[in-house]
Amino acid sequence: MELYIQIKDGQPFEHPILGDNFCAAFPDVDVNNLPPEFARFERVACPRLGVYEVMISETPTYELVDGVYKDVWHIRNMTDAEKTAKQQAVKDAWAALPNLDNFSAWVFNEAACGHYPPIPSPGANYFWQGTTASWVEIPQWPDDDKQYTLDFASATWVEVTP
Repeated sequence: MELYIQIKDGQPFEHPILGDNFCAAFPDVDVNNLPPEFARFERVACPRLGVYEVMISETPTYELVDGVYKDVWHIRNMTDAEKTAKQQAVKDAWAALPNLDNFSAWVFNEAACGHYPPIPSPGANYFWQGTTASWVEIPQWPDDDKQYTLDFASATWVEVTP
């Protein structure tokens, strides 16, 4: 996608313009030889944040990078207090699980800010069975239209009664 941005007083002005719209709005400007009041622009996707990073702003700034104006996303590391609060929120949510006993072998991984099993999952069709401390294949869902919940200990579906 071809984009351009207007430059006023050495700074990007307003927002990028699509190439076709730019050519229609400024028919006398040669896009291969831009005057100083215009510049090429490249969109940069919003980066994926690390576990302990926060976005300073939900919108990027437009900055000159290697001779081209681009979206620049500003990210910072969490403070120690923010990191501790995030970890505590994850631990609190974990402690509130209705079937927490099934996951007593799982441990909190500070680097990833989450609870993890002692043995990696073998795949998507498995669940953690706390009574055996192992992964067990999920049993086939019953064919009727009733509602069920998985009983972790017996590895069977149990009908939910209203």
